[in-house]
Amino acid sequence: MDMKETVAYLTEAIESRRPHRVVTGNPIMLMAGLENPAFHRALATADLVVPDGSGVVWAARKVGQPVKERVAGFDLLHELLKEGEKRSWSVYLLGASAEIIDTAHAKLAEKYPGVRFVGHRDGYFSDREDGAVVSAVRAANPDLLFVARAMNNQEPWIAKYQEVLGVPVMMGVGGSFDVISGKLKRAPALFRKLGIEWFYRLLQEPSRFGRMLVLPRFAMKVLKDGEKVLKPTNP
Repeated sequence: MDMKETVAYLTEAIESRRPHRVVTGNPIMLMAGLENPAFHRALATADLVVPDGSGVVWAARKVGQPVKERVAGFDLLHELLKEGEKRSWSVYLLGASAEIIDTAHAKLAEKYPGVRFVGHRDGYFSDREDGAVVSAVRAANPDLLFVARAMNNQEPWIAKYQEVLGVPVMMGVGGSFDVISGKLKRAPALFRKLGIEWFYRLLQEPSRFGRMLVLPRFAMKVLKDGEKVLKPTNP
């Protein structure tokens, strides 16, 4: 689906109160899934996977299964909030540091006054605190739950608690709160158009260099394996 169709699909999910877990797929996630069976299950069992990374869009076209367009998680978050303005949806923000989530919450509440922001908290909590966090989200009863944690804690955590959370749309949003808060800048339109948004982020966060080395590995795997590229090595 393209962005418009994706928003329409998730709008119907919210209106019908059917829980949906959305994964914003990118090459780093896909490679992690191929190497980690538990992470692979978290991706494979999602209700919807959108092509977030330009590398995923390229790979889909390369293996003969093209997608309509890139549906970036950052943009999808904002499109859902725009729709939420019209429908008075409620939203819970979970993740990042306390300072960043507080700032992101304030900026989003100002930008989307028609949306009911029913709760927010940082993403730095231990497994022992999961129960309290889940209870807080359930008590807030949001229409949308956006989660921004480290990749290995984000998708598996949402998958683990999907049923008990019962939120119509649950979506991992990675570093979106960092950008919304102003800590990081989003790549200019030219970088996004050229499919090198990852490079702009690397310039802002050089510490991500090691993580980015997976991108050429992903490209080589696509070229080598073709349509079998998503077959896990340890299913």
